[in-house]
Amino acid sequence: MDTEIRIERVLPATIGRVYDAWTRAELLMLWYCPNPAWELKVQADVRVGGDWVVEMGPHVVRGTYLEVEPPRRLVFSWKWDGTDDEPTRVEVDLSEVEDGTRMLLSHTGFASAEDAANHQLGWEPELGRLAGILTPADRS
Repeated sequence: MDTEIRIERVLPATIGRVYDAWTRAELLMLWYCPNPAWELKVQADVRVGGDWVVEMGPHVVRGTYLEVEPPRRLVFSWKWDGTDDEPTRVEVDLSEVEDGTRMLLSHTGFASAEDAANHQLGWEPELGRLAGILTPADRS
């Protein structure tokens, strides 16, 4: 098993809309939690050196923005409160494609394959909700 996560998706939206969904707190609150039943609070100071904090029910994760290149790239550290784990690193790379925006998410730096697998289980439903908020409503 691997100690890093790589997820690629094509999202049905412009690159600007996808970037906004990753950087605007009011949009992050619509998708950025693996359990939609939990209360979600988001703070995001999206600039190099700026901090972010997400409270997902009883869990809090936080980090610092390391690279901010609108609308193509976002890199930030990731650390859960209450653990001694070293921070991990999340990279989001966006590019325009025919069907919308290609998103490549890399989450690296896990101490174990089990930790990476647990985070993969969290990212999957979140990214499904992200696609859901970006899908245009049926106008028929």
